[in-house]
Amino acid sequence: MARNEEKAQSMLYRFREAQAAELGLGTRADRRPRMASSCKSLRECERWRGEILREISRKVSKIQDSGLTDYEVRDLNDEINKLMREKRHWENQIVALGGANYRRNVPMMDEDGKEVPGTKGYKYFGRAKDLPGVRELFQSKKTEEDEENQVQSFYKRFTNQGPAYYGDLDEVDGTLLKEEQQREQEEWEEAYLNLRGTLGLPTDDPIPPLPLPNPKTASINITDSDESPPASGTKRKEPEAREDIEMADGKRSKTDGATAEKSDSDDRTQLETMAKAAVSYIPFLSPEHLLPPKIPGREEMEKILLDVRKRAVMEEYFG
Repeated sequence: MARNEEKAQSMLYRFREAQAAELGLGTRADRRPRMASSCKSLRECERWRGEILREISRKVSKIQDSGLTDYEVRDLNDEINKLMREKRHWENQIVALGGANYRRNVPMMDEDGKEVPGTKGYKYFGRAKDLPGVRELFQSKKTEEDEENQVQSFYKRFTNQGPAYYGDLDEVDGTLLKEEQQREQEEWEEAYLNLRGTLGLPTDDPIPPLPLPNPKTASINITDSDESPPASGTKRKEPEAREDIEMADGKRSKTDGATAEKSDSDDRTQLETMAKAAVSYIPFLSPEHLLPPKIPGREEMEKILLDVRKRAVMEEYFG
């Protein structure tokens, strides 16, 4: 009987070893590691990844065979997914060792440019797509995509609309404003007649016109008491010039206050006139009831707050 060394040198042994290497089986000493992280050689990782790719290609070709049973097709599809997962581990190890990045996250597209269902997670190859249960899964996904596309196409016509769609151009021609004014006049006359009937006044008197607001431009001058910091690159002003500017600001603020008081008094007189005109039609009211409430000024508010604080201190210490 020949020894093991002599057997290893025989032609039949070397032929079987080359055939096993081609099929991806390999010998016991040259077997692919179970853990990709245990391999620290970049060249070995590239080699094992290439071997896994050859196994996947061979099994994908085999799963197309129409003579296989459904159970064999399921087993082959499970093995292909297992090899795909193992290939991803080897690719991660190659990237960790500083090699090329083979991880591509490119979705598979069909002829219409849509993503093929079943290309993420667990994948189906060849005849596995025609297995009972898997076919219904693909059909349900297709119907869901069709329904989603129908909904998007329905609401797509309501997007990217111009200002005319939202009614921003309705008042450009002035037709809507005329109709609104006519409707306001009709509502004013109807409300006036109802008020006369409620108060028992004669309805033969002419109806007064609708009181429209008088567009009045009121000049509002805002004076800043705080001094703005000098801009960079400008010289600081002299004290005398600053005093002159402060005096001019004081005069300007006084004139502004006088104009504001004058405009307030004019508004007050106009409101009193309107209130008196309205009271002439409603005898049981007085002009003071129709005037807006008088808002206290800053000094009055400070005085009220000071009185409230004094009262609170007195109650705290003296009961």
